Amino acid sequence: MPSSGTPREVLAGLGELTRQVRAAQRGAWFPLLLFGLLTLGGILVSRLTTSIRTVTTCPPAPGSADVPTSCTVVTQGSPLYWTLGLGLAYAAIAVFYVRRSRNRGVGTPVRPYILAGTALAALAAATAFWSLRQGVLEPGAPFDLWGLRLDPAAGTTAFLERLIGNAAAIGLPLLVLSWVERSRALLLLAVVYLAVELVPLSTGWAGSLGAPPWSAVPRLGVPGLLLLLGALGFGLAELSRQRKAS
Repeated sequence: MPSSGTPREVLAGLGELTRQVRAAQRGAWFPLLLFGLLTLGGILVSRLTTSIRTVTTCPPAPGSADVPTSCTVVTQGSPLYWTLGLGLAYAAIAVFYVRRSRNRGVGTPVRPYILAGTALAALAAATAFWSLRQGVLEPGAPFDLWGLRLDPAAGTTAFLERLIGNAAAIGLPLLVLSWVERSRALLLLAVVYLAVELVPLSTGWAGSLGAPPWSAVPRLGVPGLLLLLGALGFGLAELSRQRKAS
């Protein structure tokens, strides 16, 4: 419709309307809440699936004679838990944003986030199940990543192992969501989350919790609490905007 205002006033009104639409489209607190609960739930799953066994085929310690030594092999976690959990979480997020857009009468540009999250979660799950076909790796055995025989002691291998986990399935899609919602705060949270996932915690900081069967507490507890705190912050910010609008 023709506007009686000056071009500057029209542009200012359009800018304000754009900000209101973007604010109505945002709902980052919901995926952060789901993934925070999913991550903390992984602690209990790791505890229940802990398997400890002793093997006698370990490589000799540096500087010692070439005598086979025994060592303890610990396995934890369930790829099925993460596969089902991530799949259900992204499905719930899609439903949440669609219903939100219909209730508020605005569109939702969340499709890139859902597609990126689903694809990366599927890749992480496929990699986890690929590793299962090798069985439990003996200490010092090469790590098989889609046919690549990687040195388990190399820093690059450890980084790739962390990257193909929750960093890829949760952290990288959060970067897409921050772009979709034009949120610098969410971008900062996503970067911090990726740093927590990709930088290993020191054993000194982990303390006694770094020993089985609760060794997943620092590894999953820190990123899980970070996601829940982010959900709380974005949820409170949304409530504040709604109160101001009313």
